[in-house]
Amino acid sequence: MSEAIKALIFDVGGVLVRTQDPGPRERLAAEFNLSVRALYSIAFGGDTWNQVQLGRIPYDEHWQAVGQRLGLAWPEEVAAFRQSFFDGDKLDREMIDLVLQLRGRYKVALLSNAPASLRRWIVEEWDLPADTFDAVVVSAEVGVMKPDPEIYHIVLARLGVAPGEAIFVDDFVENVEAARRLGLRALRFTSAGALREALRSWIDLPHD
Repeated sequence: MSEAIKALIFDVGGVLVRTQDPGPRERLAAEFNLSVRALYSIAFGGDTWNQVQLGRIPYDEHWQAVGQRLGLAWPEEVAAFRQSFFDGDKLDREMIDLVLQLRGRYKVALLSNAPASLRRWIVEEWDLPADTFDAVVVSAEVGVMKPDPEIYHIVLARLGVAPGEAIFVDDFVENVEAARRLGLRALRFTSAGALREALRSWIDLPHD
């Protein structure tokens, strides 16, 4: 008999927060005579982004490096670029409603490859109560990133559940596969609606 589900673990970027309006990045790409893919690679493809996510350098230092790659000379230019780059990223209220619906009946957690400032964003940028999640595991705080098995063990330990008692949701297939290898029930995120339907095979989730 399979273990009863006690917890759900959510990725952040691409799941709870997504680029809902591609316009700002398209305009930036045109401004710098780049494709959107090339712009994205400059922002997230360099080594400094991994260093930020592992907690080895400050978040601002990464964006200074991005500014240098783009030829931006002044801190104000870098700050304006960063603001524009994220203007199309929004918190998915349908996903937050799902989290709040699950909370109380199940433990809910965040597991994210992200800078240490993620905790501040939860409260200040997303306007969510600090206790919305039973556990928040941020790669920059623990010094390890998905799909490394260690970070999954960390979140399971903080939740006090076994792998088979948890569902993990992420948009990157390699992170989903890593979770499955450890015994978690894992789903690749495509949309809030599809996730709700998939979850119903494992947990009691009322229809809308």
